[in-house]
Amino acid sequence: MKISFTKHTLANGLDVLVHEDHRLPIVGVNLWYHVGSKNECQGRTGFAHLFEHLMFEGSEHYDEGFFQPLQKIGAAINGSTNADRTNYWEVVPSTGLELALWMESDRMGFLLPALTDEKFLNQRDVVLNERRQNYENRPYGLATIAMMSALHPPEHPYHWPTIGFSSDIADARIEDATSFFKTYYHPGNASLALAGDINTDAALELVDRYFAEIPGGTIPIPIVEIVQDLGVEVDTRLLHEDRVELPRLYLAWRTPAVFTDGDAELDLLAELLAYGKNSRLYRSLVYERRIATDVTAVQSSNELSSVFQIIATAAPGHDLSEIERIISDELKRFIQDGPERSEFERGLSQVEANFFSRLQTVGGFGGKSDQLNTYNVFLGDPGYFSKDFTRYTEVTSDRLRQVGASFLDIQRRVAVSVVPHGQTSLSLPDSVKVSVS
Repeated sequence: MKISFTKHTLANGLDVLVHEDHRLPIVGVNLWYHVGSKNECQGRTGFAHLFEHLMFEGSEHYDEGFFQPLQKIGAAINGSTNADRTNYWEVVPSTGLELALWMESDRMGFLLPALTDEKFLNQRDVVLNERRQNYENRPYGLATIAMMSALHPPEHPYHWPTIGFSSDIADARIEDATSFFKTYYHPGNASLALAGDINTDAALELVDRYFAEIPGGTIPIPIVEIVQDLGVEVDTRLLHEDRVELPRLYLAWRTPAVFTDGDAELDLLAELLAYGKNSRLYRSLVYERRIATDVTAVQSSNELSSVFQIIATAAPGHDLSEIERIISDELKRFIQDGPERSEFERGLSQVEANFFSRLQTVGGFGGKSDQLNTYNVFLGDPGYFSKDFTRYTEVTSDRLRQVGASFLDIQRRVAVSVVPHGQTSLSLPDSVKVSVS
């Protein structure tokens, strides 16, 4: 289980990864910048996500938007931003590789000459509207912001949401954006992966033609975690009233960073607890007792530290204390007894299926080009795929119990109760009302 590749680094610092897969006449072009919301600071949040928008608005040598010329040849195009990285990708016919590389190189090297006040203000308003749609006006939309703000102190890089705080977005100025771009969006802070129906030497020649002339820039100083300990020191309970029909409970713990000890174990533990109708929490909460309509668990792995979450929505007529009691009991039982053999094997089978699914596509989110960039940016080892898989296959039942006991302590937890307006009695006892912006 591996992805074969060739790695080459240009003189300006751009890492180039090439994987040949000739099954279909398509190529995945995947460009990562090692910048996300964690590279921002208090009072100046939202710039990484804002640039995800601005990078599609045109550059000096094609100032008519990014989509049209690529979509005319049948390309799929997208991008995303999270706390740790920003990525842009295209999946193009093999004959469209040169166009995709030219477009990507132009916005890397020549975006700022085409960045006008009008574009900036327009996209700033678009982001503010996106925030209203996805967070402020969406049921339960502000719960994650409240949770992350409580898990991390104000000075911590994960305290603010990737989209930024509304006041910071509204106050953003083009001069601040220009400075942010010059710091992070250059070859020395980027990784380009190409996967698909290509010849490695020809692909590297094209990359050199279009990217070699762009100045490398100074490699940014790495962001280090300000608070070294994992988690809060007390059971923190928050209450948020929202325009919702049913109360929902969010339980969260700070956990080890991606690819570090404990990360894979907690990822597998989340699978065992809440993936599928045979999982422990689904059986207990939804199927047997019918006190919840849904339940999920996830290890959200990040570069500095991660977050383990359990989320459950109460069924009509039930409150969140009932939900929390069952979840706590199931966690205690798991930590004491460990997983049953059948559920452990089922969880490992699901992990294996997830890894194989990533090998089925060359581009897009989670495809082979995206995997190569993930490992290259975070580990400096694009060939980490098989080692990553081994992290899971080497997990034992005893190790799962140990990791669960170490990190999922009720006294190091944030619990957010989201309840309908005026129904605070449905929340966990002793929850403190929180204002989320």
